[in-house]
Amino acid sequence: MADYDLVIRKGLVFDGSGDMPRQLDIGVKGDRVVQVAPELPTDGVQQIINAGGRWVMPGLLDIHTHLDLEVEVEPALSEAIRHGSTTVLVGNCSLGTCFGKQIEGEQSPIVDCFARVENMPKSVLKKCVDRVTWDNTGDYVSHLESLPLGANIAAFVPHSMLRIEVMGLEAAISRDPTEAELQAMSELLERALQQGYLGMSTDGLPFHYLANAPNTAKRIPTQHAKFRELKGLLKVVRDHGRTWQTTPIIENKLKGLAYFFLSSGRLFRKPLKTSGLSVMEFVLAPRASNLFLAIARLINSRLLNGNIHFQALGCNFRVWSDGPVSPLFEELPSTCELIARDHDDVAGRRALLDDPAWIEGFRKDWFHGRRGWNLGHLKARLGLPELLVVRDLKLMVFDGAPVAEWDGETLQAVYERARLYRDGCTELARSDVERQALDRVPAIQDEADFMRHLFREYDKSARYYVDVSNKNDEPALRYLMHDQALPGFNDSGAHITNMAFYDANLMSLKLASTRGLPTVARMIERMTSAPAKFFGIDAGELREGARADITIVDPGALRTFNSNDHRIMAWREAYDHVQMLNRSQGVVTEVIVAGKVAWENDAAKEILGRERLGRFLRAA
Repeated sequence: MADYDLVIRKGLVFDGSGDMPRQLDIGVKGDRVVQVAPELPTDGVQQIINAGGRWVMPGLLDIHTHLDLEVEVEPALSEAIRHGSTTVLVGNCSLGTCFGKQIEGEQSPIVDCFARVENMPKSVLKKCVDRVTWDNTGDYVSHLESLPLGANIAAFVPHSMLRIEVMGLEAAISRDPTEAELQAMSELLERALQQGYLGMSTDGLPFHYLANAPNTAKRIPTQHAKFRELKGLLKVVRDHGRTWQTTPIIENKLKGLAYFFLSSGRLFRKPLKTSGLSVMEFVLAPRASNLFLAIARLINSRLLNGNIHFQALGCNFRVWSDGPVSPLFEELPSTCELIARDHDDVAGRRALLDDPAWIEGFRKDWFHGRRGWNLGHLKARLGLPELLVVRDLKLMVFDGAPVAEWDGETLQAVYERARLYRDGCTELARSDVERQALDRVPAIQDEADFMRHLFREYDKSARYYVDVSNKNDEPALRYLMHDQALPGFNDSGAHITNMAFYDANLMSLKLASTRGLPTVARMIERMTSAPAKFFGIDAGELREGARADITIVDPGALRTFNSNDHRIMAWREAYDHVQMLNRSQGVVTEVIVAGKVAWENDAAKEILGRERLGRFLRAA
C-alpha cells in the first residue's frame, strides 16, 4: 500500500530549476512532496490525478499585487488561484494595511491612498477597512495566519503607511520628519523585518494622488520623503538582506537614476536587492525600457556590485477608461481635476467641463507634445515624450460604448463620423440611437472638443480601452526573458474596472511555448524559483521535501488562449461591486496548495476558502 495522500501521474514535470522537463509521478503526503519518480505505486492512495499530456510545475508566484484588500473580504483569493498563482506578494508601491486602519478624525489613509493610486471605489475600500482589527505589523501577521487563505502571502512594509504611522497623515504630506520620527520609522521597519516582512516598498510615479479632501492635489506620503530618509530606511533593509520594491521617479530622470544606484554594493557597502517597475515597450516611448535595462546592467556589473531587476508584464498593457475616470488621465493636470471628484460626483465633473479656464487647460494638456514647433513635440517625435498618456483617438477603442454601433470602433472613427454628420451626411447614422447621439454633438473644431463632449455627455458610461504598451503582445517575451528583468508586473487586485492581469503569468507561459520546451522551462523558473530566491521565501520548487504547491496546465488549451478575449466585467459579491476579471477556462486544470486540491475543472473545490491552505511566508 502506497503511503501517499495524493499521486500526480505521468505529467511532464518542470521542477522550477529551468532544466528540461521529464515525465514523472509525484507523491504527496500531508503538505509536502515526499517522492518524485518515473513511476509510483497508487494502491490505497486517496486521490490520483492523471496528468498525462499536461505540464506539472511549482505553483506560480505573483510578485506584484494589491490583494491586500481582497484578502480581507475573500481570503480564498480564488481569482489568483484559478490562474495557477499559489503565492502572492502584497504591500507594494508604498501602500498596504499592515499598520491597521490608521484613521485620524475624518481621514481614512487606506481609502485615501488606494482610491486613486489603484483606482478602487471608496465603497469597496471602506468595506475592506471595516474588516481591519489590528494596529501593528506583528498582529497583521497573526491575522493573516488566522484566515482560511487560499494562496500563500508575503508582504512588504509600505513606506507611505510607515510615514503615516509615525508622523500622521497631515504631517506626512506637509513636512520633513524629525530625527525622533526618523528613528521611530527605522525601529518599526526593523521590527517588521524581524517578523519576516520582505522589505520596504516606495513609489515615485508623479500621478499618484490622495483621494480625500482637502488633500486631493497632494501626492501620497512616500513621495514627500527626501533622499536622506530613504537612504536611512533602506540601510535597515540592506542590513537584513531584504528587498526594496520601487517605482521610478520619472519626472526628474537624474534624481530617479540616482535613487536606483542605492542598489549598489560598491557605493553602499552591501548590495540592496531592488525590484523596480517596470519594463515594457510603450507605444509612445518604445525605447524607454531599454534605458532601464541598461541601467540595471551597469548597476549589477562587477563595477557597482548591485542587485536590481525590473518587473515585466506577460501581455499587452491594455487599460480601460470609464470616460474621464482612468489611471491614465491622472498624468494630465486638467483631467486629474476631474478624477479628484468623488467617483459618483457627476455634477462636479460636469461643472468643471463647463468652466472656460478648465477647458483652456484641457486643450493645452491634450495637445501637449503632439503639435506645434516646440521642444515637447520634438521629444515626442524622438520617442522620448514628456507625457505617456495616450491621446491619439486612433489608438482608443470603444468597449462598452453608449451607442451599440460604436463598440469595437476607434474613437477616431466615431469622431470623423460625427463631423461628417454635422456637415450634412445624415445617412451615416446607422440607427435611431446613433442619430440621436450624433444630433447631440455640438460644433467641434478638433478631437479635444470631441473628448470633452464625450466626458460631458456620457461621463463614466463612455468606456474604451488603450493598449499602452506591449501592443499585440509581441515585445513582451523579450523583456520577460531578459536577464535584468523578472516576470510579474501583474497588479492583480488593483484598478478593478480598468485592467485585469490575474492571468498574466499564463500569457507569459503561452509566449514562451512559441519557442519550445527549453524556453518554457526557463520561463517557469523565472515565475517560480527565481523570484522565490530573490525575495527570500520558501516557495517555487517542485522537489522531494518541498511544500506541495503545484499547478497543472493543459498546453493545448494554453496555445489557443488569449487574455484579451477572456476579460469580463462581473459582479463581485465580496466587493458588492463590478470588477474586471480574467477567465482562462481549460488552461489550468488543477491547483494544489499545501497538498490539497483547491481548484479543479475550472471550479473552486469546497475546501477553498473554508480551510487554511496558504500561509504567511516569512523572508529569510
